[in-house]
Amino acid sequence: MPLAQALEYAKLNRPRYLSELKDFIAIPSISTLPERKGDIQRAAEWLAHELTSIGLHAEIIATNGHPVVYGERLGTPGNSTVLIYGHYDVQPVDPLEEWVTPPFEPMIHGEDIFGRGASDMKGNAHAVIKALEARITSGDLAVNVKVLFEGEEEIGSPNLETFMIKYKDKLSCDCVLNTDSGILRPDLPSLAYGLRGLVCFEILVRGPKNDLHSGTFGGSVHNPGQVLSDLIANMHDRDGRVTLPGFYDRVRTLSNEERTELASIPHSDRDWRELTGVPQLWGERGFSTLERIGTRPTLEINGLLAGFTGEGVKTVLPARAIAKISMRIVPDQDDEAVYQQLKEYMRKNAPPTITWEIRKLESEAAVILDRNTPAMRAASASLEATFGVKPVFDRKGESIGVPSLTKKILGKDSVLMGFSLPDDNAHAPNEKLHLPNYYRGIETYIRFFDLISAANSPGQLKEY
Repeated sequence: MPLAQALEYAKLNRPRYLSELKDFIAIPSISTLPERKGDIQRAAEWLAHELTSIGLHAEIIATNGHPVVYGERLGTPGNSTVLIYGHYDVQPVDPLEEWVTPPFEPMIHGEDIFGRGASDMKGNAHAVIKALEARITSGDLAVNVKVLFEGEEEIGSPNLETFMIKYKDKLSCDCVLNTDSGILRPDLPSLAYGLRGLVCFEILVRGPKNDLHSGTFGGSVHNPGQVLSDLIANMHDRDGRVTLPGFYDRVRTLSNEERTELASIPHSDRDWRELTGVPQLWGERGFSTLERIGTRPTLEINGLLAGFTGEGVKTVLPARAIAKISMRIVPDQDDEAVYQQLKEYMRKNAPPTITWEIRKLESEAAVILDRNTPAMRAASASLEATFGVKPVFDRKGESIGVPSLTKKILGKDSVLMGFSLPDDNAHAPNEKLHLPNYYRGIETYIRFFDLISAANSPGQLKEY
């Protein structure tokens, strides 16, 4: 029984897997910091070595930014081909003083391993590699695999689209397994079929030509910090709705079936409050928490800067104020359209006492995936066999640009299957990975490769 052999192999090799994972997490592959360029290269080389050691042909391919690690193991034309996506770069560690353990010295506490990138997403990347190793070692990887690990996901994947267009033929496949994902709870597997998109902006408000003495000039010159605060405050109404003109014109209405299905997902607002540490939840009136975070668009203030923000007092009237704003958009909303809506809001509401400008920084499209593809059914069956319960289908609030790229360039939907948890502190201090789910992830991927192994017809996924 090759499947049983692969599962047993993975179980016996857990100590080695964990040691390797620690080595991987220990590489500070922070893509946004120029001083970490050498560590990015080191992480790419580490991954290429891993892929080669388990029997794949691997190479490091240069881009205009950080390199892509590509690997493949191809058999006969009659086998299905799976393209596996992941990323090896991580977020910065600031604020460092809030870390309980050093971010790049992975440590285990209880059933969790702590370290930057443990959850997002070195744990998932390593799990799928170890699943491939187990299947290859058992002599039963009856599927072609291609692996693409990028080093720029945490900075918006600026070179990935160009890379995928250039290597479109090399990346051709029957389905895409995207491991940059998670589940709802340690005992509740899930598959995301929807992701919100993302559009980021910077708003700059200018007043006087330079900072002014607030005693001499206060009351005669409109303070840019005050102006920007007023503008931001009025971007939501009392019901939590965004007030940009036309913002909801293209937002899909949820069907009764979707609302019923989302309501069936185990969720506790009390647990959500405790997880976030807020005294009370907030959001658009008329929608549940899961509907708000998975199916409704948002406008968030990510940062504000005006005048003096250091210790002590400096009584200035600032010359300018800056706000960083992000919007999570839903299917059918367009990044350019919301950009124009934001500009229209500013034109209507900004007073003549200041000047302003908006910079669009980055964007990613929203995604809705087909839940009835053979690959999605294989993922569902694999999760159920590993966890002992049927997975739920959910729509996530975060944004991942890769599924829309693979659909646009390769013509293939993705399966989003990873094992991170909502409380893993991804992008925050004390990031962690729940080790039982890391091991279950390996088992799930092993089963997934079994279910999508070659069928009778070339390029077809196995039914079951």
